[in-house]
Amino acid sequence: MLEKLFVRKKIEEFLLEDIGHQDITTENLTVEKPVYAEIVSKDNGIIAGLEIAITVFDILDPSVEIKKLKKDGDTIFKGEKICEIYGDGRTVLKAERVMLNIIQKLSGIATTTSRYVEKIKGTGVKLLDTRKTTPGLRAFEKYAVRVGGGFNHRFALHDMVMIKDNHIVLAGGIKEAVRQIKEKVSPMVKVEVEVSSLEEFKEALETEVDVIMLDNMSIDEIKEAVKINRKRKLLEASGNITLENIREYALTGIDFISSGSIIYSAKWLDISLKFK
Repeated sequence: MLEKLFVRKKIEEFLLEDIGHQDITTENLTVEKPVYAEIVSKDNGIIAGLEIAITVFDILDPSVEIKKLKKDGDTIFKGEKICEIYGDGRTVLKAERVMLNIIQKLSGIATTTSRYVEKIKGTGVKLLDTRKTTPGLRAFEKYAVRVGGGFNHRFALHDMVMIKDNHIVLAGGIKEAVRQIKEKVSPMVKVEVEVSSLEEFKEALETEVDVIMLDNMSIDEIKEAVKINRKRKLLEASGNITLENIREYALTGIDFISSGSIIYSAKWLDISLKFK
């Protein structure tokens, strides 16, 4: 789970964006008694972000009672209740959009991730995300990937070396890029290099990198790279990998598959809040 202070700060930002200085609709209603509301799934999927989402009530009105019927990682089906809410109706209305947006978006990512993970089950290959995330939401989106059974690649530019095509151009070649970086970074920092052909792969094999990413390479090229590698380096495949072909990639003998689409192409789950 994410650090509580971080989550609270983010939710405060989301509420400020959504409410502004006042909810001029809700604040002008006369509310004389507490309301009972339900959050219900209108899709099948994996729930994620519930604990994050209900932080809105800690901020707006801690007296609102929340009964969680599901937890992050649970499978949910169309028509199932996720939680029950009892308290001030105006607070619930102010919280509704932010709360639902978080649950819908993160549950969509967790659900998509779980489908990819299921496809490669039994192969020993781990599914990784990428940095192709929504600005400001990376921590939440990467959390949802973990809920769905995937693993996080680097979180940001500071936590591992990733030498990509433009770095290689700047340095004047794969070997030179690796040499320059290895001279300056801590030996405890993992180094990965991206290659897009067997020729580049053979060059990368002769360097001190830990992981080689096979970017947009065909199944046959990846099989050949695995054969040449002989388990000397960890291998990651990325690019043009879909739910339909991911298992074929996983069976080539690689160690990791990375996919940005599990985040940026994930369809939000349809989830609603209704007063009863």
